Amino acid sequence: MTKADLVSSISEKLGMEKGDVQATIESFMEEVKTSLEEGNNVYLRGFGSFIIKTRAEKTGRNISKNTTIKIPAHNIPAFKPAKVFLEGVKSNVKVK
Repeated sequence: MTKADLVSSISEKLGMEKGDVQATIESFMEEVKTSLEEGNNVYLRGFGSFIIKTRAEKTGRNISKNTTIKIPAHNIPAFKPAKVFLEGVKSNVKVK
């Protein structure tokens, strides 16, 4: 599902203009992004959490030059689904 599909689906279900729904979704994503950039996690009960994970420093390999490089510790954004959400996906989605 793309963002456009999401906008269309919500617009049809709520009877709202697509432009209004798109502006709402864009604002939501911008708020989540801004919050994570400021170092704050975002918690949505029953859905999940957008969190910041810290990756430890590690040694990597440059295969083409056959050398080792240090990859410094860094933060990455991550999504952790709520238990209710996770169980719903586990029970409803068939394994391919």
